[in-house]
Order: sequence, then C-alpha cells, then structure tokens
Amino acid sequence: MAGKFELKQAKNGKFHFNLLAGNGQIIFSSQMYESKASAANGISSVQKNGGDESRFERKEAKNGSPYFVLKAGNSQVIGQSEQYSSKAAMENGIQSVMKNAPDAPTVEV
Repeated sequence: MAGKFELKQAKNGKFHFNLLAGNGQIIFSSQMYESKASAANGISSVQKNGGDESRFERKEAKNGSPYFVLKAGNSQVIGQSEQYSSKAAMENGIQSVMKNAPDAPTVEV
C-alpha cells in the first residue's frame, strides 16, 4: 500500500493534513491553515519539496528526542514529524517522506 495525505478539518474550523506511510503510520503533520485551499497548497508544497533531501532540517526536542521539519524553497516551515526514539529512526522517517510524498494522493477525512 502506498502513502497518502489525509486532509482534515479541525473542530476550530481550520484545516490540516498528515502524510501517512503505506502502513498507515503518520510520518509528517502540517501546521493549521485557515482554508481548505491553503491546506491543499501545503500538500502541493510537501509533494514538491518532500523529495529534496536539502529541504529537511533535523532538530532535537527539549527532551532530547530527534525530529525533523520540512521547509519550502522560501525557508518557511511546511510541517514537522513526530518525535523519534533515535536519530536512525528519524532518518528512516525522512526517507519515508521522500519516498511517499511526491506521488501520494489526497484523501479528505
């Protein structure tokens, strides 16, 4: 099973999306967007930038857990990963985004 984007409307009326791997696990989450169209543009940006290794910034949370953010060409953060238990697991997450994002379909939930 291939990866997919899930586009959702939050209780506050804003929109966000997650990129899921083929196994259904969330590998990337967006910020909140004011409109569905803006969230769809965010998905397009992940599809465009998600295959480019240089767009990923590796970070460390306050508790020491590694995570990553994906940035657009203008250096704006598009979204981020969950926190991982190790740097190796984070690198696997980046590879999963790079593999799944470019061709992933969008499903509204």
